[in-house]
Amino acid sequence: MSTIRGTTVIFDLDGTLVDSEPNYYEASLRTLGEHGVTGFTWADHERYVGISMRETVSDWQDRYGLAAPVEAIVTTKNRHYLELAREGTRVYPEMRKFVERLAAEAVPMAVASGSSREAIEVILGATGLDASVRTVVSAEEVDRGKPAPDVFQEAARRLGAAPADCVVLEDAAPGAVAAHAAGMRCVAVPYLTDQADDPAFATAGLLVRGGQKEFTAQEAYDWIAASA
Repeated sequence: MSTIRGTTVIFDLDGTLVDSEPNYYEASLRTLGEHGVTGFTWADHERYVGISMRETVSDWQDRYGLAAPVEAIVTTKNRHYLELAREGTRVYPEMRKFVERLAAEAVPMAVASGSSREAIEVILGATGLDASVRTVVSAEEVDRGKPAPDVFQEAARRLGAAPADCVVLEDAAPGAVAAHAAGMRCVAVPYLTDQADDPAFATAGLLVRGGQKEFTAQEAYDWIAASA
């Protein structure tokens, strides 16, 4: 019998379950290039880790003076991203192990992400994670993206879970803030490990300071069991 019975686990997708940021960066380069913007660096990309594509593009409009409507730019970036995602997206090995253990114990799971629903479904299908994680919430489906708690609250609602019974796995500060605002426990695995001291991560019950290089399915499982 599961020692975490009664717990629901909600995963962020990008940078948490899968290493998709390189694909998002390349999609950004292609999209901005089509609008005459050059010199977009990985450091520039890092400022958008953890927020929705729509919020990213809105900031681009201000920062780079883009004249095209937000929706048109989002559509273009999403098209480029999906092409890249279908070519290959890597699942973090310990995260896959964690998902498989939870699935074997029938622990309810969901993905709540700032990505489009189509992008989430493409990645889950291409990586085989859709066999275990069937509940999906995109920031497109709620009023506010992270750091607002809306996506996590909606995931809990769809699974019929109380926020206090939910554990969120997140890689970015806005997601950790959103989990705390939703009244959920959080396992933070920073994608950008030099940001581990960000005050937002201080609200996490378990902070894996070294990111994915230090994350283990066993440690996460044991912490959830101990904090249930």
